[in-house]
Amino acid sequence: MKVHHVMNLIITTTFLIMNELFTNLSFGLFFWQLFLIATVALWIYCLIDILKNEFEQNDKIIWLLVVILLPVLGSILYLFIGKAKKVRLD
Repeated sequence: MKVHHVMNLIITTTFLIMNELFTNLSFGLFFWQLFLIATVALWIYCLIDILKNEFEQNDKIIWLLVVILLPVLGSILYLFIGKAKKVRLD
């Protein structure tokens, strides 16, 4: 009878640990997917914005290379620095 209780306890504990691992894995996976989608959307937005606008001299080519070669960092740099460098067509 004691062996039965010990086995039952081991199986129950194992099930609870595995359930917790899979629940956390799914939760973490959701946020990684959300981060990936947001990053790709930001990257595409920056590329389109660079291609649609005019820049001085070779700035357009430089920003394209920065955003393509460094997708996350390049996109963030473009938003904070590059958007201000666009030529105003007033």
